[in-house]
Formats: sequence, structure tokens, C-alpha cells
Amino acid sequence: MTFEHDVVVVGAGGAGLMAALYAREGGADVGVVSKLHPLRSHTGAAQGGIAAALGNEEEDHWLWHAFDTVKGSDYVGDQDAIEALCKDAPRTIVELEHYGVPFSRNEEGKISQRRFGGHTRNFGEAPVKRSCHAADRTGHTILHTLYDQCTKQGVRFYDEFQVLDLVMTEDGECAGVVAYEILTGEIHTFHAKQVCFATGGYGRAFETTSNAHAGTGDGMGIMLRNGIPLEDMEFVQFHPTGLYRLGILITEGARGEGGILRNSEGERFMERYAPTVKDLAPRDLVSQCIYKEIREGRGVQGKNYVHLDLTHLEPSILDNKLPEVTEFSRTYMGVDPKEEPIPVVPTCHYAMGGIPANEDGHVERGDRGDFVPGLYAVGECACVSIHGANRLGTNALLELVVLGRRTGIEMAKQVRQGVDYAPLPDEPEKDTRDMLDDLLSNTRDEGEPIVNVRTELQETMMENVSVFRNDETLTTALNDIEGLRKRAENVVVEDKGKRFNTDLMDAVEVGYMVDYAEAIAAGARHRTESRGAHSREDYEDRDDENWLKHTLFHSDCDGNYEFDDKDVVITRFEPKERSY
Repeated sequence: MTFEHDVVVVGAGGAGLMAALYAREGGADVGVVSKLHPLRSHTGAAQGGIAAALGNEEEDHWLWHAFDTVKGSDYVGDQDAIEALCKDAPRTIVELEHYGVPFSRNEEGKISQRRFGGHTRNFGEAPVKRSCHAADRTGHTILHTLYDQCTKQGVRFYDEFQVLDLVMTEDGECAGVVAYEILTGEIHTFHAKQVCFATGGYGRAFETTSNAHAGTGDGMGIMLRNGIPLEDMEFVQFHPTGLYRLGILITEGARGEGGILRNSEGERFMERYAPTVKDLAPRDLVSQCIYKEIREGRGVQGKNYVHLDLTHLEPSILDNKLPEVTEFSRTYMGVDPKEEPIPVVPTCHYAMGGIPANEDGHVERGDRGDFVPGLYAVGECACVSIHGANRLGTNALLELVVLGRRTGIEMAKQVRQGVDYAPLPDEPEKDTRDMLDDLLSNTRDEGEPIVNVRTELQETMMENVSVFRNDETLTTALNDIEGLRKRAENVVVEDKGKRFNTDLMDAVEVGYMVDYAEAIAAGARHRTESRGAHSREDYEDRDDENWLKHTLFHSDCDGNYEFDDKDVVITRFEPKERSY
């Protein structure tokens, strides 16, 4: 079956919903295709807040916010895009409030703001309260609000339709997508004038992650298989405070409210590493420091975790500002944070790299301005690059809504200006059908369970491509990935039925995971320096002379790849050494 819309958005998290809402308000007929019900999208798990220099609690300025974002990116973020983001942030918060987001309030009735890692006043002088929040359920409230607004405006939703391919013309123009309807097992074509990918990150490629089970990076795998490169994939953020062994996130807002990281000796060890901002240093630095403490024998009880201490906070703060942190700690660890510290360890959290795109969402083949006609990307799956080598906390939700809005406006403008449907090729669904038929035809004699391949991929990525890397570990990971590629093609799908065949979708996802895991590991081996979240033990220094640039990974998804690069945009902040 073929569906037609002016705009098709793939993914229904915050970025996808914001793009859909603004495209619809701009007059376009919009369909949103999502592998999940929209309210199960991973945006709903974002806890701590959304950044904006409102100045409700203390003096602030958008330019300070921009400086912090550039510095946090370790100077490889594009400064024109960063300035656009930070300048538009205050307006965006007011807009979200008017849409219905129930932000927490301070005693004056203004939107409450709290401190977050790497956010400072007066260009690094001291931490600043910049994070607007709705208790510690900020993403949840934004997601529900935007879904309500999209429904109100008449956006058409296709829930539990999993997109498996782009439809491209011979001239390289995007004409739509092909999707698998999970309820029926049917294959459908979505014909569109404009297609926007908002498919989220790829945390599930790692063994320990804060990401939802659906965070399998499908959009990035689909792009690689259609000849579109991925940018800066070596930059993977590990959030400092995931629950020990589980990876479930304990928001940075807990430290923003005064929480303290302590080692086995009870020492507030971040005072040694970042004497000005302490526990509110950027995430890459805090994660690296936690691992250093563990490696040097100061993990609590000799184990691979440290403590997040909230016991000194007023109980009302935990009850009113951090209720989800309290609930998660009690439910999953049996720890009452009012009485004892929480065991935490870094967990794979966010992809700074992704599909090359500009601040209006246009996907680029490589060079700036070399756009793929009709194709957009926004949110975590895109690399604009705002976050560079390391994302500051609370800038993710901000990127979703600011750039989601810009992308929606741009797509609606293109439709109004008369952009038409690109012609569908003959049999647009053929490649997808062949892929699924091949997977369904595998037998136990020639294949193996999907879980074996996925587990081994996650283990090698976690062991060899996590917070600290070197040439030996990265080479090991790439060798493992090469072996897993053929095994992923031969996994056995036990369920041969059509309705709700999640087994089949798991098999497809594992194939995508292998493709972009190679981009992560190869990119990390290619970049012979340490910068932000990319920490090479054999190249410990940042190397601006050779590596102040973005990397572009091109692959045939059969083990052959090459790299290209493009310049970093620098406007007003010249690169210098980071210190906190």
C-alpha cells in the first residue's frame, strides 16, 4: 500500500513531533511514522531539564550559554549553529510554556532553573542556574505536550510502523520511505515531498546504556546503506551517573541540586579534577574521572562504582525536585537516597555524531550545502554539529525543540514554494522485501540466535570502544565487528509469522547496529587525539593542528570504508585549552 503526504517524519520523539507540528502549522499535510507509540519515545526519559539563559534565578546571557556549549564541545562544535541554538532558547521556553508544558516554579512564580554540568556565568566564572525543568520529568512533559499539539493540529500518526529503507530516485532525490507494519507484517511505501528522519540515538549498541530498548540507531544504518555518510561517530557520550550494573539514568539535576560524588574513602574527588565547578564539570570529564578513581583502587568496596551522595539534601528537594531519582533508587537498587548514597557508574547515553545536517535540517552528502533533495534529519540522529565532541546536559532537549521547529518551518516553506513529489522508482519495496525474505529463510543449520550476535556486539563495544580507547582495543573491536557482519546476515528468525513479528525486526536492527558500530570504532581509531568524549590513551593530548575538523565516514556496509573531513565553523570563540 502507498500513503502520500507532503511531509513524512520518521520518529515521534521531541524532535520529530516539533518538526511535524511546525510543518503542519505551516500548511503541509504531515504524516509521522514511528516504530513505537509516540508517548513511548525516548524523549520521555529525559529528566533534568532544558537549557535557556532566562536569568530567572541569577544573571545570565545567551552568549555565556553559547560559550559554554562551544567549550563543552571541546571546540569542535560549529559555532554558527551553536549561536542560533542559544539565542533562540529563551523564546523557545516561553513557547513551550504557552503550549502547555508545566514547568516547575520558583518562589516568585517564575520558571524554576537549576545548575547543570558545564553551564557557567560570565564565560566560566562560576556555575549558573540555567536549566528549566518540570521536577525531574522534563522530557516526559515536553513529549506529552507536543503530542497533544500535533493531534490538535491534525498530524496523521502511523504508530508501530518501522521504517526500513529510503526511497531514492536515480538522480539521488529522496521520494519517501518503506516501512514494515508491525501489526500486520505488511510492507508499505510512504511517498512524500519532504522526508525528515528523527530516529534518535544508538545506545543499544553498547552493553550498559541509559537508552530505551528501541534505541537501536536504525536511521543511521539506513543512511549508510543508501550511500549517505555519517559524521563524527567517534564521539559517544557516557553519562557519569547510571545506576550500577543497570545503566538506568540518575539525572545530572541531582548534582545540580547539590549532590556530591564520593569515592571509597568518602572523598569528594571532583574537587581535585575541576576545582571551580567540581561535580558540575562536563559529562566527558566527570565520566573519565570516575573511571580513573576506579582504576586507581578507589571504587566503593573495591567494585566498579562510586557513590552519588544526596543524604545531606533537604528531604523536600528529593520529594519535590527529584522524585524520579528517589523512586528509581528505591525500586532498582533498594537504596533510599535520603538515608544512603546511590551506587553509580558511567553509562552510554548520547550520540554526538550522526547524519550530516545543517541547522535547518537539510541532510548533506559531505560538503556543506551539498544537500540530498527532499531529505532532512533532526535530533539525536543528526549531527549539525552543535555538541561537537561532548554535549552539555540540558542542551539535548533544547536542540530537539529549537532545531525541530526550524526544520518544520523549512519543510513547510519548501512545500508552499511548490516542491513536488519525486517519482517513485519501479518496485520501491523490492530491496526491503528481499532483505526480510532472506532473514526469514535462514535455518538453524546455517545460522544462530539473534541474541548471540547482539550480545557479542554490545560486549565488544563496551569493552573496547567506551570511555577510554587505544589502537589495540579499537582494532580488536573492528576485527570483532567484521566477524559479526556475516553472522548478522545469517541470524535465525524463529518466528515465521506476520503479525507482531518483533523477532524479525530484531534481526534487521542487529544488521544496522553492525554497520554503524563499525563507523564508531573506525572513527575512533582514525582520530589520533583525545578530544571531549573521545579519550585515546595512546594519544592523550588534543591536536588542533591536525584534528580541528569533522570526520565523515563513507561505507559500502560490506567492510569497506573511507574517511573524508570538513572544517569546523568558528565565529567568535577561538579554541583554547579547557579547564574547569
